[in-house]
Amino acid sequence: MTIGVFLVTLFGTLAFGVPVAFALMFCGIVLMGYMGIFNTQIVAQNMISGANTFTLLAIPFFLLAGELMNAGGLSKRIVGFAVACVGHIRGGLGLVAIFAAVIMASLSGSAAADSAALAAILIPMMRDAGYNVPRASGLMAAGGVIAPVIPPSIAFIIFGVAANVSITGLFMGGIVPGLMMATALIAMWTFVARKEKVKTLPRQSGKARGRAAFDAIWALFMPVIILGGIRFGIFTPTEAAVIAAVYALFVGMFIYRELKIRDLYGVCVTAAKTTSIVLFLVASALVTSWLITRANIPAEIGGLIQPLIDRPRLLMLVIVLLVLVIGTVLDLAPTILILSPVLMPLVREAGIDPVYFGVIFVMTTCVGLITPPVGVVLNVVSGVARVPLGQVIYGVAPFLLSQVIVLMILIAFPQIVLVPLEFLR
Repeated sequence: MTIGVFLVTLFGTLAFGVPVAFALMFCGIVLMGYMGIFNTQIVAQNMISGANTFTLLAIPFFLLAGELMNAGGLSKRIVGFAVACVGHIRGGLGLVAIFAAVIMASLSGSAAADSAALAAILIPMMRDAGYNVPRASGLMAAGGVIAPVIPPSIAFIIFGVAANVSITGLFMGGIVPGLMMATALIAMWTFVARKEKVKTLPRQSGKARGRAAFDAIWALFMPVIILGGIRFGIFTPTEAAVIAAVYALFVGMFIYRELKIRDLYGVCVTAAKTTSIVLFLVASALVTSWLITRANIPAEIGGLIQPLIDRPRLLMLVIVLLVLVIGTVLDLAPTILILSPVLMPLVREAGIDPVYFGVIFVMTTCVGLITPPVGVVLNVVSGVARVPLGQVIYGVAPFLLSQVIVLMILIAFPQIVLVPLEFLR
């Protein structure tokens, strides 16, 4: 019965258009009333303690790093380097988008920010070259969702805090799956774009490529600093976020000189607004998370799927399908915050590696970002590219399929994640 109260309250409030953070708080209050422990101090204390976590400090700094990267010209130079390398190939601008998405993913960890930057720079170029713009927009969206999988990742930070899983382990575990997502996009783009009659960019000389690489070297060096520092224990993921922000500020102001002092206020305000939304959502969700545990909902759900406990792969498949369905109506952060405390006890009981589960779980929630009707990244690309949302949904379909295939492969062969993870840890 407790599960019914939880689900009806949560999805009922969401159906009426209540913002997710307030829906989560209301859900927690209803659960308290149902359990007979209603106390406003519980809500306040859990919200404060939920947001008062050192690890969450990484979120505002990674968001700030992403804003500084876009304003300071790092994103533009990464795209320029990719154009110099593969822009001359037929369908090369699509490959540029994927290549740039992977590099930018290792800088900011924000799917919406990366997708917006890619679409703003590349969609006008692809439109002028005669590409199918809805399909190109779909590719930008699908490339953008690699960002929360390749470290540094805001989604991994949220999951690590909510599920009490090593964030460093999640960062290292996301590298191979993120590259697999990119490879799948390359294969699908090559297949769907092979008959397009488009203008190709002129092949650039070795000297021009070297100049583009030299121009982008400061941007390309950023993920080396972040991932290398985390891997070798020089700094924690939270400290890495601060270093990323300072590095992006330094490069944008003193190396590329595109970031001016007058721009800093707007950049900081944008990052602060996004941070307030994310952290308020986290704080609200942790109230519900505490009550989910107090109401013993994981045990009730465990009783429903107990036959799957001894079949880890089947359990993972069921969880992925569940998250895919929920991802059609919920954004990434709420999905992680609502489901992770419910599912983690079952995952541990089934003997599934928590880091492996976290990687697959976050990947699945990322797919939800390009799944209608909500599809946050789809809406971002639609707005930036000025393409109707319905056309972007049509364009993203083959790339959505390729990402789901990657998920199925990782469920069937968990060693793809686990073996490199042991080496990287």
